[in-house]
Amino acid sequence: MRLLAFVLVFCTFLTGFQVAEAQSAGEVEIARAKYRGGGDWYNDPSALTNLLSFAKSNFPLHISGSYSDVSLGSTDLHNYPFVFLTGHGNITLNAAEARNVREYLQNGGFLYIDDDYGLDQYIRPAMNDVFPDEEFVEIPFSHPIYDQAYEFPNGVPKIHEHDGKPPQGFGIFYEGRLVVFYTYESNLGDGWADAEIHNTPQNLRQQAFRMGTNILIYALTGSDQVTASN
Repeated sequence: MRLLAFVLVFCTFLTGFQVAEAQSAGEVEIARAKYRGGGDWYNDPSALTNLLSFAKSNFPLHISGSYSDVSLGSTDLHNYPFVFLTGHGNITLNAAEARNVREYLQNGGFLYIDDDYGLDQYIRPAMNDVFPDEEFVEIPFSHPIYDQAYEFPNGVPKIHEHDGKPPQGFGIFYEGRLVVFYTYESNLGDGWADAEIHNTPQNLRQQAFRMGTNILIYALTGSDQVTASN
């Protein structure tokens, strides 16, 4: 982590995205995605709360410490600048849901997807419904998302073993902007969850929180690079 002072301001972001009036006290609220198909979108409910607590404790983020659950087909999706999607199983999108997610991303939203093992075979065709002309591309280690508040020169950290494959970060771009970031064989969410749930070692939890903070800062500022303090 760079030991340089910074002040995180959302002005650049807010000019490009409609934040709901319900976002109070000048704080932006993020959301977790609810989806159909039977996958457990609701797993690890402590994960996002713990990530937000870590990020706010280390950086002057104007972001709420709580989050909301929002259905992918709901117009409420457009009220949240950052949406987190996770799970182990199936996800299906009908045409209206795919269109809603596409419009959300085209209008400035950001979707972070974390495969909690078993999601990959379903999320790829689902995102193809959202952007039929785009595919997930592997994000190079030189991309700014790996170098915001904390440096990850080797890309996404490996938090949970799963199949023992190397962790990978994939993305979908719209008009040159990264709008979807997808982590595979990494499982940052398990690292964010309460320690006793997965018995994740503390050093791996720290890596997960730091990478999660990078994702938040990148998504909420639209910035290619932010320097960090403490």
